[in-house]
Amino acid sequence: MQINAHLKKKTKSSEFSPCPFHFNAYLSLPFTSTPSIFLSSTASIFISPLSDSDQQSQRPPEKKKKRERERALHLLFDKMKEGLLENSRFVFDQETLLTVCKTCLFFPGDGFTVYDCKGQLVFRVDSYGPDPRDRSEVVLMDAHGRCLLTVRRKRPSLHQRWEGFEGERTDGQKPIFSVRRSSIIGRSSMTVEVYGDPGEEYQIEGSFAQRCCTIFNAEKESVAEIRRKVDASTHVVLGKDVFSLCIKPGFDGAFAMGLVLVLDQINGDDYGDDGIEMDPTAEG
Repeated sequence: MQINAHLKKKTKSSEFSPCPFHFNAYLSLPFTSTPSIFLSSTASIFISPLSDSDQQSQRPPEKKKKRERERALHLLFDKMKEGLLENSRFVFDQETLLTVCKTCLFFPGDGFTVYDCKGQLVFRVDSYGPDPRDRSEVVLMDAHGRCLLTVRRKRPSLHQRWEGFEGERTDGQKPIFSVRRSSIIGRSSMTVEVYGDPGEEYQIEGSFAQRCCTIFNAEKESVAEIRRKVDASTHVVLGKDVFSLCIKPGFDGAFAMGLVLVLDQINGDDYGDDGIEMDPTAEG
């Protein structure tokens, strides 16, 4: 606290009082949100607003941290718009709803076709039959048959780990992401790890067997959802062979569909010997 006092002595004796001095004090209080205060001998308080420079220097650190978080989120969004896959064409500026159809119902982990809201083909996955060796590696293609990514089961793996590769996988190629159970005990959620600098991590929670699960990023924000498909005209819930994939803005649609392929493969492996389906993402 700084006090600057100016003392003024009375000149006329007739005006003499027990307190011969008038006391004017100026106090500058070092509070972040408190303006300067001027006190006079009459106990009046005059409040003068801080200058712009004072307000800038005394701004709470929380606002600075908030600006830094917002700047980091903008950078993350710009990074997501680039897509996980190189030159990805499937990062959308607005929420996009895709319809996923299984092309064969006889075997778990078979082919898919994926359409947009206009009925245009977006992705496709060809089925090669019931041989388990054919199901250990699945290729996601675009509408023209170009390979976008390959998902492959890693053996051996206690957590039932799957790996994703950009394009058609070749020997010695490094994966760009992996999917595994969060725990080997029970039917836990799935953890998705994206390799890179910096890396990213996602969680898949819910029930893929019931076509009801959500993909969350590290900030616990939903980036994609798998839902039951409802017929727009009859409002009837369709079978599990047709479901919706909702992709949030900035998230790579091809990456999201690759995760659907992994969930479908794990779900197919989780059929018991008695034919009872065991959900890979539900707690047991």
